[in-house]
Amino acid sequence: MDISGKIIAVLPAQGGTSKNGNEWKKQEYVLETHDQFPKKVCFQFFGADRIAQANIRMGEELTVFFDIESREYQGRWFTNINAWKVEHKTEGDPAANQELSTPEHFVPASAPAVPDSPPPSDKDDLPF
Repeated sequence: MDISGKIIAVLPAQGGTSKNGNEWKKQEYVLETHDQFPKKVCFQFFGADRIAQANIRMGEELTVFFDIESREYQGRWFTNINAWKVEHKTEGDPAANQELSTPEHFVPASAPAVPDSPPPSDKDDLPF
């Protein structure tokens, strides 16, 4: 699954040592969508290497790819949104801000004619 929006909070990193003696680290972020009724979604990256690779900053526009996982603890259920990939949207790249991509062969009506193309004909090439 994926969700797009703006990062409105970068929560403090958390870490510790597991029962097996392995070090762990997680970082949580809050993203606000651009829907008619904006939603705030808290997601997390688990692992110091993934946190560094994601390089998420406050106020940044991005798309987050994630999995949802729930677990039971002492009769209560807890849900995590575990991110596994992030696509950063940059202001200098207008294609990154488009929701849908435009086919490469599409030419807008306002575009100038290509000099090598033949002039448009009034004859209909359709067989029917």
